Amino acid sequence: MTTSAIGQVLDLLMFGSLCLLILTGIPVVFLLTGCAIVFGGLGIAFGVFDSFLLAALAQRIFGTMTTETLVAIPLFVFMGIMLERSRIAEELLEAMGRLFGTVRGGLAISVSVVGALLAASTGIVGATVVTMGLMALPAMLRRGYDKPFACGTICAAGTLGQIIPPSTVMVILGEVIAAAYQQAQLAQGKFSVETVSVGQLFAGSMIPGLMLVGFYILYQLVIAFLRPELAPAIPKEEAARISTRELLDALVPPIVLIVAVLGSILGGIATPTEAAAVGAIGATMLAGLRQKGRPWPIHLGALCAVGVVLLGMFFDLRLGRADPPPADQAALVAAAVLCLGLGYGVVVALWRCHAAGVLAAVSHTTMTITAMIFATLIAATLFSLVFRGLGGEETVKELLSAIPGGQWGALLAVMAVIFVMGFFLDFVEITIIVVPIVGPVLLAMGIDPIWLAVLIALNLQTSFLTPPFGFSLFYLGGVAQKWVGTGDIYRGVVPFVLLQLLAIGTVMAFPALATWLPNLLF
Repeated sequence: MTTSAIGQVLDLLMFGSLCLLILTGIPVVFLLTGCAIVFGGLGIAFGVFDSFLLAALAQRIFGTMTTETLVAIPLFVFMGIMLERSRIAEELLEAMGRLFGTVRGGLAISVSVVGALLAASTGIVGATVVTMGLMALPAMLRRGYDKPFACGTICAAGTLGQIIPPSTVMVILGEVIAAAYQQAQLAQGKFSVETVSVGQLFAGSMIPGLMLVGFYILYQLVIAFLRPELAPAIPKEEAARISTRELLDALVPPIVLIVAVLGSILGGIATPTEAAAVGAIGATMLAGLRQKGRPWPIHLGALCAVGVVLLGMFFDLRLGRADPPPADQAALVAAAVLCLGLGYGVVVALWRCHAAGVLAAVSHTTMTITAMIFATLIAATLFSLVFRGLGGEETVKELLSAIPGGQWGALLAVMAVIFVMGFFLDFVEITIIVVPIVGPVLLAMGIDPIWLAVLIALNLQTSFLTPPFGFSLFYLGGVAQKWVGTGDIYRGVVPFVLLQLLAIGTVMAFPALATWLPNLLF
């Protein structure tokens, strides 16, 4: 066999071995590292892998760890978990249930609406599914809802945090797609390369995410109309009316946080990392409001934050300038005073969360999730380095080029592979294993990077619903064992998986759904 043929065989064996070993349940971090070491050693033994490539590993890991965009991951995770502990989800569920309960399927619609709001403010699938499973599922079953229908509604609504920004998967995918896009341009001889930002992906996923929510609600309305016994309405005499003030108290906090985080990103005011920091502070202040103590220090901090933003809109607050105008000098003094007020409000909120035992639990969970994600990123860096060193990129290019249909055939094949892998792998693992391998090849074929990223994100979202390893199924099953069985959960998610595939097909047929808003804003 020739050297290139040996390299291709090792590549295929390397990827196939990883897929088989994943089924053993061994943590993916160890599998990625182990496969890379074993097949890298085989490559060196057969003379098809240059061991000097491994010298670049430390530099690549350092580059990953020092990427500013990835700092948004722990901040968004912290924000989501802190909001979950602040009982915002519970208040939203109660308010929406009372608002829509008298409509057929109203409780299911309220779960979808709350899922969308929580997705845009927390983005944490596990927290959303568990909270709604504990609160909404018993209420739906008491009102006569069909068990599979109720389970599917809750699981699907919980996964919206993976497509509606700000989402952790978009941050990771943004880094991977940006690297793949630059690599594809360099391979085509373009040395003045363009890039793709996480903000562009956030904008690109907005319309498809809201469209998916619309699909869910439309399906629930159709089911309630055709088979009202599956999703009955609450009798008006039994429904608890909700006042305007109660509705605003439940809706305003998450909406303000959504506007602060997403608005600053889409408006070009802040980078995703800066916006994530704003979200983490905002979530901490909201959690502090729900603890014992007077609310005025936190309200003062929030007003000071608004004041700083308004000053920044009308005055130049940059420090270190020579001889700024008197008006800017006065604005800088005012901004410094307002920042002290904001700092006071944040400190009070942190102290209250600490005293209630919330801050320690949130910090521990954030550290655990962040460590898992970054450990997987490092292991995937080694795997990718060895895979490419064995000529894997050329192997993938040949395989995708041989598929009939050109770029459409290659795209459909990759989407099918990602969908199947979603039955067995977590979205983080798929993103950092598969996308760096196939991304450069697809992008070199002329596929729009934002469109491709949104399609992959929609596809990855289905991995939370597909058995046997769908995380939403595990989350709901863990808290709802006394009310429903595993079969109810599995049967319930099937229609919603089909709706997600319909959303993928719609975005595939109409790329402007993903590219129009980024082109408009950026």
